[in-house]
Amino acid sequence: MENDNEQLTMLGNENNKKDKPVTVLGITFKNDLERRKYFTEELRKKLPEIKKNEGFPLGEDNEILTLSDPPYYTACPNPWINDFIEDWQKEKIEVQESEYKREPFASDVRDGRSHPVYMAHSYHTKTPHKSIMRFILNYTNPGDIVFDGFSGTGMTGVAARYCGDSQAVKDLGYSLDGKKIFNNGNFFSKLGERKSIINDLSPIASNIGYNYNTPSNIELFKNKAKKLLEEIEEKFDWMFKTIHLKDNSQTEYGKINYVVWSDVFLCPNCSNDINYWEHAVEVEANKINKVFNCKNCGVELAKNKLEKSFETKFDPAINKTIRVIKQQPVLINYTYQNNRYEKEPDDFDLNLIKEIEEYEIETPFPNQRMVQGDESSRTDRIGYTHVHHLYPKRNLIVLSYLYKKIKEEKDMPILHSWLTSSMIRTTKMYKFTLNKKMSTVSGTYYIPSLWTENMSVKLLQHKLRDFSKLSSEIDKTTIINTGSSSQLLIKENSIDYIFVDPPFGSNLMYSELNYIWESWLGIYTNNSPEAIISNSQSKKLFEYQNLMTECFKEFYRILKDGRWITVQFSSSQSKVWNSIQESLQRVGFVIANVSALDKKQGSFKAVTTTTAVKQDLVISAYKPSKKMIKEIKNNDGSSDTVWTFLKEHLEKLPVFIGHKGEAQQIVERTPRVLFDRMVAYHVQNGISVPVSSADFQIAVTQRFTPRDGMVFLENQVAEYDKKRILVKEFSQMSLFVSDENSAIEWLRQQLLNKPQSRQDLHPNFMKEIQHIEKHELLPELDELLEQNFLLYEGNGPVPDQIASYLKKNYKDVRGLDNDDHNMKNKAINRWYVPDPNKQADLEKLREKSLLREFESYIEEINKSKKKLKQFRTEAIRAGFKKAWGDKEYQRIVNVGERLPEKVIQEDDKLLMYYDNAQIRLGL
Repeated sequence: MENDNEQLTMLGNENNKKDKPVTVLGITFKNDLERRKYFTEELRKKLPEIKKNEGFPLGEDNEILTLSDPPYYTACPNPWINDFIEDWQKEKIEVQESEYKREPFASDVRDGRSHPVYMAHSYHTKTPHKSIMRFILNYTNPGDIVFDGFSGTGMTGVAARYCGDSQAVKDLGYSLDGKKIFNNGNFFSKLGERKSIINDLSPIASNIGYNYNTPSNIELFKNKAKKLLEEIEEKFDWMFKTIHLKDNSQTEYGKINYVVWSDVFLCPNCSNDINYWEHAVEVEANKINKVFNCKNCGVELAKNKLEKSFETKFDPAINKTIRVIKQQPVLINYTYQNNRYEKEPDDFDLNLIKEIEEYEIETPFPNQRMVQGDESSRTDRIGYTHVHHLYPKRNLIVLSYLYKKIKEEKDMPILHSWLTSSMIRTTKMYKFTLNKKMSTVSGTYYIPSLWTENMSVKLLQHKLRDFSKLSSEIDKTTIINTGSSSQLLIKENSIDYIFVDPPFGSNLMYSELNYIWESWLGIYTNNSPEAIISNSQSKKLFEYQNLMTECFKEFYRILKDGRWITVQFSSSQSKVWNSIQESLQRVGFVIANVSALDKKQGSFKAVTTTTAVKQDLVISAYKPSKKMIKEIKNNDGSSDTVWTFLKEHLEKLPVFIGHKGEAQQIVERTPRVLFDRMVAYHVQNGISVPVSSADFQIAVTQRFTPRDGMVFLENQVAEYDKKRILVKEFSQMSLFVSDENSAIEWLRQQLLNKPQSRQDLHPNFMKEIQHIEKHELLPELDELLEQNFLLYEGNGPVPDQIASYLKKNYKDVRGLDNDDHNMKNKAINRWYVPDPNKQADLEKLREKSLLREFESYIEEINKSKKKLKQFRTEAIRAGFKKAWGDKEYQRIVNVGERLPEKVIQEDDKLLMYYDNAQIRLGL
């Protein structure tokens, strides 16, 4: 054993180079241990001041200092971040701001989920580093600083580092020529590490992120971990034995892999215990019966109608008698001579379990009361009120012993992460399934009626294989912060790119779900600034939106002008998406693209409707330049503000999107969407909107160059034309018709593709409107066509749009004049999309009609105190827009209060006007 220790020490000294001088933030130390000691003392001195920061974790100072590795990682707000930023900026060869130009980018966030880095340590939500690499490469240059304010396990830090790994870049499907990276033959980015700052409110998240982004000697780790496992097996081998079933009288022992436990219920008829496994499970038939009979009295039973059976026992960990659900072992899976077997527990197994239950644990383990919350209180009803109740006693013994040993290893933090990686799958929350594809139920505290007692040693051996695949070659280019993103210790205009996957409403109760991990650390999430919707925290959508606004305000402050933020969104609720979008725009960000994942195609398409949040979304936004902001403020009230905004916004948008001979319409370049973005920026920044939609339609195509229903800057047109000539077709934009606006866009798309008659459109239109919201008073097809499009009735020449379509698709009209009788016959009664001038005339007429409709709602509201049940959302939008322009904020609020709350919260335009009107009125 002494020789083993000597070899480990020698290996550690050789590979970790403990005696090698290190220079950190301008200070040179004899070795890394001296560095850590110095900065730990400095952190101790700074703690009283740092504690004033929002989100400072809950825990003792010594626990925070022990867990930290300053100045790179602190289990609290990191006071050295700006020092690193200064050093990094000195190292970096500055790129002139005028040279920086990037376009919105979307990528499949499922990319790389089988990579060892992804597999090593689980977490509730986790974006693979490969996916984040694509974003970082698109938006940054080598040496740029990337920030993630909701970093979870720190994959953004891993991704930033791997941007300098040529093989990792090639694994993404990109090609290399020296330092240049190419995507489908097009120059895409440059090879080179990016620096990163990652932050999370949760101590366990930032700790996992630290271990993923800190140099570790993997060989030394493997040897040490194996030694610890050998020590545990030697000490606790007696707990994992079971008698192997043999024909002869000789007793042989197998090694337990896992034990299946079953809930016990009470028969409502005879009051006898009902072992769920014995009554409902048919192993040979591979099924679990929903209906079964009591083996005692024969009455028919169903699990969801049964009461659980409870038992009372003494809990020495809390020195109390507790009442918990009765559970019994029903199946043991074990290994004997390299073969697997299964058996029912026998007397030996039952006596062993009893002996384990009576074993007094000498090493510390978490025995505190579970935090009260929406999720963490779920187990109270079965008597599992404290952290240790979630663990089988056998696993608690092993984990406790191992945790004590690992805490003694000061210079190998990866051991700590290796241990915590197993701390959820070794609980009673591990669900048994007959197909053996067992797992925990993510996002909740749930003890299934059939759960699997994973043997902790077995699982640790499995996780050791995952961790052994991690890279040893890591530079300390990632700084880790633990605290709230609503108060960051980062100087303004210092970050080059931000990637975030924030909490989305009530999807996950992060601080509650992390409590079981953090109870082992002794440091807990301060959930006061936690941006979630939670009943237990008294946080509704309003509080969630305000908290997200505070975070985005900080992101806006620290991001450089003209740089990008990517927000990954995975919630199915429109109201949560609208809150995110509202928060982003309120602080000053300009949304340039929202793309939804088409899971069938595995690609992203731009979307404009909030109903698309039923898919995975990627939101691309940028921080506008100081020059633009200044010009708009100086010209408030003038139409110049519109064109100042549009000029910079068009510069940010992609010029051409196409693949394999097919081009996509860039929806963000269409006049309607440009108008919406312009209005949103003006309203969110308290600037008057100086043009109507009708005037905008005319002016936008006069000031900028139109192509295929989109508009471009003069310096972009040549590039577009050059690429456009190489493709034959436009792909259809993905649309989900849910209201009048999306119905009009659907019609526009159909008619841009080919002019059609009402009879041609009607069948498909009726299919598309099946998902219209209940409150939506959708006009008939005829009215939508009359208000938004033009009909050729045979009077005068055939409009160019119809003529070009006919010449392209009908042989007998090719080369004919637009006045030709044959062409007119084929063109008659076809609807088509008008040119901008005529479109503006239609817009004016439609707006008058919508405002008349809005006034009728005002009259209805004045007569009755009831909420409006059915209405044209477009009329409400038009009315709100006019009221905003007239500064009639109270009118907006009055109408908003009479709309169903769901409608306001799920419509981005209505929410924008309503929220800002309330702000103007001081409500």
